[in-house]
Amino acid sequence: MEKRRLLISYAHPDDESFGLGAAIPKWIDDGVDVYLICATNGDVGFVPDALRGKFATVAELRLSELDCARQYLKFKDVFMLGYRDSGMPGSETAEHPDCLAYRWQHHPEDVAADVIEVMRRVKPQVVVTFNRYGGYGHPDHIAIQRATARAFERLRDEAAGNGGYSPQKLYYAAYPKWSMRMRIWRARLNGQDPRRMGINRDVDTLKSLEHIEPVHARISIAPYLDIWEKASRCHASQGGGRVTRTSRLLRRLLYSRQGFTRVYPKPNHSRVDEDDLFAKVDLNGRSRQTRV
Repeated sequence: MEKRRLLISYAHPDDESFGLGAAIPKWIDDGVDVYLICATNGDVGFVPDALRGKFATVAELRLSELDCARQYLKFKDVFMLGYRDSGMPGSETAEHPDCLAYRWQHHPEDVAADVIEVMRRVKPQVVVTFNRYGGYGHPDHIAIQRATARAFERLRDEAAGNGGYSPQKLYYAAYPKWSMRMRIWRARLNGQDPRRMGINRDVDTLKSLEHIEPVHARISIAPYLDIWEKASRCHASQGGGRVTRTSRLLRRLLYSRQGFTRVYPKPNHSRVDEDDLFAKVDLNGRSRQTRV
């Protein structure tokens, strides 16, 4: 029987901790080998004044924060694809020929091939990436999501024709609607425009809410919230250290489970029917394509 293997395909140093910082140690405790694709080095991420000058480049800072987070998340391995961070839509950095969004727009097969190479090496049964909107519309999130979905489909098509390795399940990490609605309500209460949120006022939370997808799996992560907090703190340049007593209490009350959208096998409903992403995975290597 094969070992359970899960691949997370994300864009930046910090995505892994902020998004799945409690799910990852839960999977590892369950005996799953967890691998990470980090597609960019976070080159153009915002850096607060207190951290400026401590590293030669922003990328060096961001990668040092990822190294810190790895102490808590304990990935089996991390694969850096080395693309340049694109920044948000409309910025000059998004037009750099080495950035992920540009490469996906102009050379999509090259980006998909990078993901395929990792998947062939790791041979995960389960793959997790962003939803189709990239969570909050970041072009790098969208690019790696589409490249991962294309890689997943390509490997399944190849296996159907020639045999060999085929990934069995694809999920998007889900964003809870109530959490997004709370952010919108709080922004309006504070006189902020919910369409211009974030440090650079370039995050449209209303659009993020519109693009939230159905949840088909929820896993319990309550015992791992402390690890989530510690891993997130590592990414201080991106606001990971901003944990208050109130926010910690709310996290314990409201974030006891993590949701996922199942993309493949495609469900025929919009409700939760799994509490384990490895449900119906064949660990002998034969892919089941039964719809659930």
